[in-house]
Amino acid sequence: MGTPVNIIVGSHVWAEDPDEAWIDGEVKGIEGRNATIVTTEGKTIVADISNIYPKDSEAPPAGVDDMTKLAYLHEPGVLHNLASRFALNEIYTYTGNILIAVNPFQRLPHLYDIHMMEQYKGAAFGELSPHLFAVADTSYRAMINEQNSQSILVSGESGAGKTETTKMLMRYLAFMGGRSSTEGRTVEQQVLESNPVLEAFGNAKTVKNNNSSRFGKFVEIQFDKHGKISGAAVRTYLLERSRVCQVSDPERNYHCFYMLCAAPPEDVKKFKLGNPRSFHYLNQTNCYEVANVNDAREYLETRNAMDVVGINQDEQDAIFRVVAAILHLGNIEFIKGKEADSSKLKDEKALYHLQTAAELLMCDEKALEDSLCQRVIVTPDGNITKPLDPDLAALNRDALAKTVYSRLFDCQLLQQTLGIRSSLWKIRIVDKINSSIGQDANATSIIGVLDIYGFESFKINSFEQLCINLTNEKLQQHFNQHVFKMEQEEYKREEINWSYVEFIDNQDVLDLIEKKPGGIIALLDEACMFPKSTHETFAQKMYQTYKGHKRFSKPKLARTDFTINHYAGDVTYQADQFLDKNKDYVVAEHQALLNASKCPFVANLFPLLSEEASKQSKFSSIGTRFKQQLQALMETLSTTEPHYIRCVKPNAVLKPAIFENFNVLNQLRCGGVLEAIRISCAGYPTKRTFDEFFDRFGMLVPDVLDGVDEKSACIAICNRMGLKGYQIGKTKVFLRAGQMAELDARRAEVLANAARRIQRQIRTHLTRKEFIRQRRATTYMQKLWRAQLARKLYEIMRREAASICIQKNARAHTARRNYTNQQASAMVIQTGLRAMAARNEFRYRRRTKAATLIQTQWRGFQAFSAYNKKKQATLTLQCLWRARAARKELRKLRMAARETGALKEAKDKLEKRVEELTWRLEFEKHLRIDLEEAKGQEISKLQNALHEMQVQLEEAHTAIIREKEAAKIAIQQAPPVVKEVPVVDNTKIDLLKNQNEALKGEVTELKKIVEEFEKKYSEAQKENTARLKEAEESFMRMSQLQETIGRLELNLSNLEAENQVLRQQALVATTNEDLFEEMKNLTDKIANLESENEVLRNRPTSIEQVISTERIPQVKSFNNGHQTEEELQTTKESVPFVPILTKQRSLTDRQQENHDVLIKCLMEDKRFDKKRPVAACIVYKALLQWRSFEAEKTNIFDRIIHTIRSSMEESISNLAYWLSTTSTLLFLVQSTLKASNTPNVTSFRSRNSPTTLFGRMAQGLRSSSFPMGVSSGYSGMVGKPNTHSKVEPKYPALLFKQHLTAYLEKIYGMIRDSLKKEISPFLNLCIQAPRSTRARSIRGPSKNIHSNIVAKQQASNIHWQSIVNSLDHTLGIMTENHVPSIITRKIFSQVFSFINVQLFNSLLLRRECCSFSNGEYVKAGLQELEQWCLKAKDEFAGSSWDELQHIRQAVGFLVLHQKPQKSLDEITNELCSMLSIPQIYRIGTMFWDDKYGTHGLSPDVIGKMRALMAGDSINMPNNSFLLDVDSRIPFSMEEMSRSLNDINLSCMDPPPLLRQRSDFHFLLQPID
Repeated sequence: MGTPVNIIVGSHVWAEDPDEAWIDGEVKGIEGRNATIVTTEGKTIVADISNIYPKDSEAPPAGVDDMTKLAYLHEPGVLHNLASRFALNEIYTYTGNILIAVNPFQRLPHLYDIHMMEQYKGAAFGELSPHLFAVADTSYRAMINEQNSQSILVSGESGAGKTETTKMLMRYLAFMGGRSSTEGRTVEQQVLESNPVLEAFGNAKTVKNNNSSRFGKFVEIQFDKHGKISGAAVRTYLLERSRVCQVSDPERNYHCFYMLCAAPPEDVKKFKLGNPRSFHYLNQTNCYEVANVNDAREYLETRNAMDVVGINQDEQDAIFRVVAAILHLGNIEFIKGKEADSSKLKDEKALYHLQTAAELLMCDEKALEDSLCQRVIVTPDGNITKPLDPDLAALNRDALAKTVYSRLFDCQLLQQTLGIRSSLWKIRIVDKINSSIGQDANATSIIGVLDIYGFESFKINSFEQLCINLTNEKLQQHFNQHVFKMEQEEYKREEINWSYVEFIDNQDVLDLIEKKPGGIIALLDEACMFPKSTHETFAQKMYQTYKGHKRFSKPKLARTDFTINHYAGDVTYQADQFLDKNKDYVVAEHQALLNASKCPFVANLFPLLSEEASKQSKFSSIGTRFKQQLQALMETLSTTEPHYIRCVKPNAVLKPAIFENFNVLNQLRCGGVLEAIRISCAGYPTKRTFDEFFDRFGMLVPDVLDGVDEKSACIAICNRMGLKGYQIGKTKVFLRAGQMAELDARRAEVLANAARRIQRQIRTHLTRKEFIRQRRATTYMQKLWRAQLARKLYEIMRREAASICIQKNARAHTARRNYTNQQASAMVIQTGLRAMAARNEFRYRRRTKAATLIQTQWRGFQAFSAYNKKKQATLTLQCLWRARAARKELRKLRMAARETGALKEAKDKLEKRVEELTWRLEFEKHLRIDLEEAKGQEISKLQNALHEMQVQLEEAHTAIIREKEAAKIAIQQAPPVVKEVPVVDNTKIDLLKNQNEALKGEVTELKKIVEEFEKKYSEAQKENTARLKEAEESFMRMSQLQETIGRLELNLSNLEAENQVLRQQALVATTNEDLFEEMKNLTDKIANLESENEVLRNRPTSIEQVISTERIPQVKSFNNGHQTEEELQTTKESVPFVPILTKQRSLTDRQQENHDVLIKCLMEDKRFDKKRPVAACIVYKALLQWRSFEAEKTNIFDRIIHTIRSSMEESISNLAYWLSTTSTLLFLVQSTLKASNTPNVTSFRSRNSPTTLFGRMAQGLRSSSFPMGVSSGYSGMVGKPNTHSKVEPKYPALLFKQHLTAYLEKIYGMIRDSLKKEISPFLNLCIQAPRSTRARSIRGPSKNIHSNIVAKQQASNIHWQSIVNSLDHTLGIMTENHVPSIITRKIFSQVFSFINVQLFNSLLLRRECCSFSNGEYVKAGLQELEQWCLKAKDEFAGSSWDELQHIRQAVGFLVLHQKPQKSLDEITNELCSMLSIPQIYRIGTMFWDDKYGTHGLSPDVIGKMRALMAGDSINMPNNSFLLDVDSRIPFSMEEMSRSLNDINLSCMDPPPLLRQRSDFHFLLQPID
């Protein structure tokens, strides 16, 4: 694309570099065909002008998300764009509809969470940032809309992330399909769980990847007609069989071999394995371990995965037994036998491995040895046994090992080819996986995900690389055709001429390899059929056949090598082992041997073939099989609509943040991306919409743009510039290769001329400004110099005067100094003499004092020494005396020790004495207890005797009184008598007196005894009273605490639990069909009972009146508020049965009529009285009057809830009315019902009631069967209900409250979601400014400019006005229906939060939205919302404006000037305090200034944020930058109660329907 026409001095270009592949710089000079370039690193290079490419200097630093938008679509431009995006962790990039995925080699979980899936669900392709979810969603939508099968082709070299990409694709498809399969696992989960099994047996460590797939995989996800996943299947292709026997250093064999060697000891012992270094198939390389991989753990995980996919333990043991047998087969070595060209086992070690292999395969040991050392040739005359030499025997052994392993992994194609019954092949690993997942034969369409190996080119390329590259050639042809088809479709869409667009096809390479006859594979099959053919003869045959082929060449000095020119470059193959690797037939001896195995699993691996199949299978080649598989794959892909994902490995060291240009370029070339670019360049590589083309090149023809539409202006620009071959479509301009660079060169000239003109004017201005400044400076300098001279003269004169003064003072100072020196000398002499005399006197006194001190010390020392000697002698004497006394005491103790026996006897006596005393003490205690019991009995007897004597005494007194009265009556009635002298009998009188005195004495004694007993009783009673008082006080405190705790527990646990569970059950319970059936059954039962009542009514019966005495509890109310229960004996007579039934029937009818009228009022009367919903108030007053809240059974609540449910419609006005009615009714019910029971009931429930909500519900239902109290619905109740007192609710009332709460939340959610749904289409249009409002130079008269600006502003604000109109409409409806302000505020707060989430998430996912002009557009729209909040006021808007903080700060960041000068602290703490680091990083990296061309954040700030995110990704691996939508119910009952505390039920005018009925006259009574 670089030509002398468009490369000029000053152009920014790309030049080749041996270190960086491509390096950018600026052209400083052009000499002929050579251009001198100064790179950005300061180096100067010279390059041929035909080898340099133009660079788009105006490209955004963060790159573009679709590389078709690049101004120059060439190799360095693509590479630079990928590198720029990779540096910002933007790993996905589009090239048209092709997705390029660069492996980041680090976890980016925020890109794959459920929020990201929700964003891409249903989004148009290209609308959001590039992502594999967009590709998956596009394929799914195309499958649903067009009913066509789709395929997603994931390709790339080993380590590029193909497997992870495939997993994410299946995860998204399962998210969209969304159907759970058997055993609770989704199909996607089962497919992913099959990966460990397939990787264990099909993956190995290679040079480029530690877990390289050595087979291809095609996952078919099957969908039914509803778009739900109905099944899946896994197809595998071309397992690398030769790796089983041949491994090159530093690679490894298949993982399963190393896992089995690292298995638990019992498994290792069972399979007779050991260190992998001891096996020939594993020790051909020095690599036995993989970094960060534990083979022992992988073995256990593979076992678990095999359990998941349906392989039982017996089958697992059989599989690993076969794997172990293959390892033992590799250790069987041969040497020459006794006969010529024969072989035998080398030694005992080889014999041991042969025996072990035969044991594991459960076959005959001798037959196994013969099958390895001999070959049976079938001839018409009979079978001939031919011995094999050691080399052929080793090849025969390896062939058996490869055949067994390939049969173990997958033999699906062989099954189809040989016609074997499918039931025998379900033991293969892949078939087991497919059987576990389950396939849908009736699936209407599929989405296939192809995970296939990429193009391979190594130092040594063998037969496997030829097959792999053939696959990529086929896929590349399919890819080229698809890309060309997309190009043609775009040309047709734009209605341009495209008939002459051509591209290079690779069919000749495919013919070279696979054409039959004449292809390389055909020649290889032919060579394999001749026993004497060698790799050299095969190579010579190829050299002769393809001597003149342009795609085939022979390297110099090569005997068997050949080179093929593939689309990705030349690859040299070594044909040394082509023949061995191509042979695939099974030796008849091996077939018969293993078919006869005693292990069913091994026998089924080698089933007997039919005669026809055996004839067909005499020769089979890998190449032919692979061609058949590839053909089947291409046929499958041809029936699907393809989608391409190209995975790229950025570096060979597998580390993050490293981008190797050469490595990526090679992969882009191998992945066909550069080929697609060549196809695009063959047509019209540059495609620009009219407005983009006009914005970029309008300056080239400024004179023809006024009053011309964009399309005409673009045509004028192209014609004026003399472009040839361009095309003008319906919406785009199509330019040929090089024309964009030519236009940019012309544009650069225009900009350069304008820059030079501006520079000239600026330089003139700056020069004159400098001249004026210098002139002013000269005048100022002259003034300063003259002043300096005057100051210098003044300084000289001042110095002369000062010198005279200094001389005078200096002479005076000298004279005074001489005098003071002489005076000081005299004083020094005097001081010295006086000091010498003083020192002599001091020395004499010090010596005298020292002598005195020495004498004092010496005398004290002599006295102290004498004292110590006397003290020591005294101590010695005391010690001797004490020793003598101690020896005496010792002798006494020795004598006492001899008397120990006597002491022991005394001790035993004392112990016996203690036991005796203990027994006597216990005996005394028992005696005392018996005495006390006897005393108690005596006291009781005395009390009884006292009571009897008192009774006798009272009888005696009574008798005396009666006798006295009788005597008085007798005296009164007696006739007068003659007075006689009485004869007195003193003996009897004395006897009576004595008896009386004796009785008095006894009475006195009894009184004393009674007084003593009463005294003791009173004391005991006082003590009992005190203790009882203390116990009562303690019980009262305990009961108070229990009451408090009980109330708290009931409020916090029971009622909240009932709230949550019953609220959720309310909607379900009311819509449950079983309830309707139960209600129907109950209605039938009621009808049957009424019919029975009617029969009883008409039956002539005589019922006897039965008088029964009942105990009826009657509650008496006292003034202090306490209630007591009295039991009164009342006599209740039974009344005739027929009148009772009649009265009950009439009450039931009236109750039903009242309920019907109330429900009709609820449905029809939708008036408001003083902002109160009339229906809610009337329903509440009726329920309160009928005492329905206290009833154990009633159906009025269910009818009210059913009415609310059936009356709800989708219209927002109807929902707003029911929201107001339901909230008001719920508030009134809440204010009436008690929150908890009384203390007694609380304590009872805490002991006896069930703890769970469902247990309480069940108990309530059980208790409702007893005849407690049933609401009759009769309005003629005695007394007036107190509306201010709360009632104790029963279960129906609690359930009714929960139903009301649930419907309140449901209606709230319906209104909120309806408003969200209404504004969602406008939000998608509001996030991105229309093209007409983007930054563009406007020319023309000022009046026209002003009118155009006003018109564009009105057109751009129409979407925001639509949102505001929707908000106004909703607010008006809510206000008309008097919805509580708290609910209205919460609705708008959540809607504004939804607006914030949608706008902010769209901003993060769309790069075109992160521009300066788009920020201005969104900011203007947010101002409209702010004006609405101000107009709605806090009563209804509340904190709605604060909910937009994320989008407000993000937009503020977009329109911020001087972003490079801002530090990270300023951005995170001041500008974007609500945004997280990943969110700021994403906005900062995607920002581009389309208005002023300024730069974004500084590289230092970007680097700091990247480092912070790297640390956060370790601490918080699921750190997503997207916001979540808040769908909860954001208000509580307490908040709603506070907003509705002014509801007054007085002066409520009932509807005429209720005023006419006497049962509802209570509504007319005023309520206090």
